[in-house]
Amino acid sequence: MLHITVGSHELLATFEDNPSAREFQTLLTQGPLTIEMEDYGGFEKVGPLGTTLSRSDQQITTEPGDVILYQGNQITIYYGSNTWSFTRLARITDPAGLPEKLGDGAVQITFSLA
Repeated sequence: MLHITVGSHELLATFEDNPSAREFQTLLTQGPLTIEMEDYGGFEKVGPLGTTLSRSDQQITTEPGDVILYQGNQITIYYGSNTWSFTRLARITDPAGLPEKLGDGAVQITFSLA
């Protein structure tokens, strides 16, 4: 399981079964990763991963709670929908109230293994 911490909110997500998600899991075995993330397009939080992962892009329509790898070096958490060629890394198990939990503007979000 992927553990996502935003302020006082703790979210759990299930990893996808693809090479990119496995690389992300391996990266997190080295320790938690905190990323400065900002709103983009009114439907996602996005921030630099700090490294590049292989891409397993597919044309998909995102749903609230999707954790997406974008262009191999950006990580996004969707609280809305968008259709594009993305790599899904994980899906938050309970996305209820996600926009409020993610907050407005720039926030620090920590990803770790649960």
